[in-house]
Amino acid sequence: MGYENIKFPEGSKFLVTGSAGFIGSNLVEAILNLGYQVRGLDNFSTGKRENVEEFLDNPNYEFIEGDIRNLDICLRACEGIDYVLNQAAWGSVPRSIEMPLFYEEVNIKGTLNMMEAARQYGVKKFVYASSSSVYGDEPNLPKKEGREGNLLSPYALTKMVDEEYGKLYTKLYDLDTYGLRYFNVFGRRQNPEGAYAAVIPKFIKQLLNDEQPTVNGDGKQSRDFTYIENVIEANLKACNATHEAAGQAYNIAFGGREYLIDIYMQLLNALGKDIQPFFGPDRKGDIKHSNADISKAKEMIGYNPEWNFERGITEAIDWYKRNL
Repeated sequence: MGYENIKFPEGSKFLVTGSAGFIGSNLVEAILNLGYQVRGLDNFSTGKRENVEEFLDNPNYEFIEGDIRNLDICLRACEGIDYVLNQAAWGSVPRSIEMPLFYEEVNIKGTLNMMEAARQYGVKKFVYASSSSVYGDEPNLPKKEGREGNLLSPYALTKMVDEEYGKLYTKLYDLDTYGLRYFNVFGRRQNPEGAYAAVIPKFIKQLLNDEQPTVNGDGKQSRDFTYIENVIEANLKACNATHEAAGQAYNIAFGGREYLIDIYMQLLNALGKDIQPFFGPDRKGDIKHSNADISKAKEMIGYNPEWNFERGITEAIDWYKRNL
């Protein structure tokens, strides 16, 4: 893994918001394994209690149940913290199209509350989750920072606004912020349930249960699927990045390109199944193709992902077989 040798000052304390979620709980686990202190914050709107409970016996871990829409909670969570990893947000492009006001409240106001709390408590680094959705309808591949198109969903807009606030907080208030534009993250603890579940865990669960999955569109859309270990590395390296790299956003991906139908066939083979998918309509607000140029993240924050899709999907399948 690309982060075991990352060092922070002794006694460093991290705040992970969204710590009961998929990415947040993996960050908590990694930081505790490195021997540092972690405070988690989550309101369980999308996160799972079992993702928190497994850390409660660790003396380096504490947990606050609360909502980032409440500034007082954000201030309490940031007290005594060196590094904030802000993962708390609501995901899903199609769901945001149905609930634009809610996404504004959580993803914009909530993130701004966290930045303000971090500023007031003199946090060293504020790293936050952005998204590849900010590229919108920009047709060129690979996606490159500074070359964005028209946004296609309220979710994408919330992430773009977060990035603009990140720039301002670095420029006006000297808070080092780093936006991480995640590209289709997958891996252990990702929730396979619900209408808006991510495609890989959803397919795996359905195939394990001998159900027929639905592929949105023709299956020929492509994505830069990014294994969770690469995302952990990016967050920790951003916490160690220079001030010169702050106030910017970075593509966090592997730099590959997988077609949805190929992934489906790969899962069939790995699970020993023979189930033809149902092809449904395209998802509203989705982009057809997405893969990332990660050269800026490599150069500016030292990001060097080690987990390609094949290695990641093998480990993910093993985890779901054991845990579903």
